[in-house]
Amino acid sequence: MKKIKRVTEAEVIAEFLKGEFFHPEYDRDRGFFEALVYDPHLTDAVENALRRALLFRRRATMWRELPPDIHWWEVELNADDVQSITVFPRAQWRSLARGNFRAVHVAELLRDQLKPRNPGDLAAKITSLRSLMSNEGPKSTILLIDIDETQPATLLEGNHRFVASLLLPPEIMLRRLRLVCGFSPEMDRCCWYKTSVPNLARYLKNRIIHMWDREADVTKLLPKTARVQSTDGYAEQANLSSAKPE
Repeated sequence: MKKIKRVTEAEVIAEFLKGEFFHPEYDRDRGFFEALVYDPHLTDAVENALRRALLFRRRATMWRELPPDIHWWEVELNADDVQSITVFPRAQWRSLARGNFRAVHVAELLRDQLKPRNPGDLAAKITSLRSLMSNEGPKSTILLIDIDETQPATLLEGNHRFVASLLLPPEIMLRRLRLVCGFSPEMDRCCWYKTSVPNLARYLKNRIIHMWDREADVTKLLPKTARVQSTDGYAEQANLSSAKPE
């Protein structure tokens, strides 16, 4: 793996949020925040804080498990790197991977599932993404985590897109992906990178500690930005009149 250039945390959060913004958690207020999400001003501290709060609505427990000394880089992969990357070991990937979470292995299993006329939901999603990624367009950002450039990396965000890209010719895959990796010498203490009893226990403890955390509350930031379509309208819709500026 080769480091290309440093990437700020604000940019990583912005890219992560773009991939999350279609979920139902954002249905209520998607119209209010579309400009901030899809056209981010990364030098604006208030906007960065809003995007972090929005991301934390879905991914707070994930983000808090990342080591505090993590630093992000845009990277380039060689063929060996691609072979060693593992998918995020959760949910549907567990039942499919059968203990082998290497992305290339998962892609081959899915390739076989693409052949039937009525593929399962996961295979159908991968088929759709593969077709989309085969066309030219803006690069799709994939987030990885790792200890250093010499160790196998794990996908943090973009599992489906990365696996779908493995079903494309390599020259198209590399042209369509932008890869960003978070490095930390403490990454093996993160349960998303290494599933172990101590890491899972730490994750559970942190979930309990932050159960009533309000880091995902965007309303306190609304009066400080002009790029929400209607601050008053958002506060009224969310029944949070206290968020209105004085």
